[in-house]
Amino acid sequence: MKTGTGISKLTDHILFVLFVCLGILNWILIDPRPGIFYLVFSLLYMPPLTNMICNKLGVPFPFWLRFIFALLLLWATLAVGDLAELAGL
Repeated sequence: MKTGTGISKLTDHILFVLFVCLGILNWILIDPRPGIFYLVFSLLYMPPLTNMICNKLGVPFPFWLRFIFALLLLWATLAVGDLAELAGL
């Protein structure tokens, strides 16, 4: 099964690290519940786990769909989230 191009793998790694950082910041500064959500959501972007799930299910999770989910969640986090208020954005 095709695992993706170099650009999509790099983007997945960047989004994984970004959501892990958001999860840790939310856990420490805001509340554990959104922190746990971000940490679990970041697993969608961990390439070995994504490849394992695609191989088990036999259905790939398209990169463009993961990218749209990431953009929507980042927009919600940085536009109206508690971290934005804490940072003074």
